[in-house]
Amino acid sequence: MSPNTQAAYNSLKFDANSHTVDVLPLELSDLKAVRTFAHQVLGSLGSGEKIDYLMLNAARTHLATAPGPNGSIWSGTYIVNRLSQHYLVHLLRDKLVSSSSRIVFVSSGVFQWVKDISTLESDLKAGSDLQVYTHSKLVQLLSAHWWRRQLAGKCTVVAVSPGFIPNTGLSAGAGLKFTMDMPGAKPVSEGMHLSCLVCAKFSDESDPLGGSSIVRALARDEDPDRIFLTDGGEWWGREELYVALEKDLQDKWSPSREQTEQEEGIARASEVQRW
Repeated sequence: MSPNTQAAYNSLKFDANSHTVDVLPLELSDLKAVRTFAHQVLGSLGSGEKIDYLMLNAARTHLATAPGPNGSIWSGTYIVNRLSQHYLVHLLRDKLVSSSSRIVFVSSGVFQWVKDISTLESDLKAGSDLQVYTHSKLVQLLSAHWWRRQLAGKCTVVAVSPGFIPNTGLSAGAGLKFTMDMPGAKPVSEGMHLSCLVCAKFSDESDPLGGSSIVRALARDEDPDRIFLTDGGEWWGREELYVALEKDLQDKWSPSREQTEQEEGIARASEVQRW
């Protein structure tokens, strides 16, 4: 457990006689590690226990300069920000459906900055030498739409932007420095990182803290026609989402579990233990 995670864990206030908090490591740059994590999660849950919420909240901003992780053709930013999260939902799908879970994709409005989707695939590959954070967030939103279609009537699927929060470590290792004096920067409330999942109080709509929008996404009534909740508490419509609404693109960027395992060299689908 990292020092920051340990500090967040230590700050939690809950009734240890009635509840437990387990912290499991997850390395999103390694799909085999994602599979191990899913196995641990499912193994730790009893047959009658549910996954009430799945919040996908990891991202990085590295340039696509290095070779892909574990021999992948894709950049590390794409693997972490999008493919591993998509694969994790596949691995947990049966439990999510039986739990009627709420799945929250932590997104970003920067997906609108992608102007040419014809080069999306080549841009996201390892060695493109591009800053592909915006591209990865567009593809993540396409995946969120795809999962909403796949799990309609079974799970609630939403996407939410927390806004620009410099002190989350998003730029760590990327040669960038985000500071609170940048335009639109928001702080994260103290203890929000983990305690938002166990506290009973949901933040007020006017709360300027970035973490409050994520908390709202855990309880906000779903809009069946809209998926993206802004950091200001508004549902974006077709005019803002435009390209992310194209079903052909959603399908293209939402590979099956078997396709992902084959292309990433994890294992043949028939060799993978089903939990």
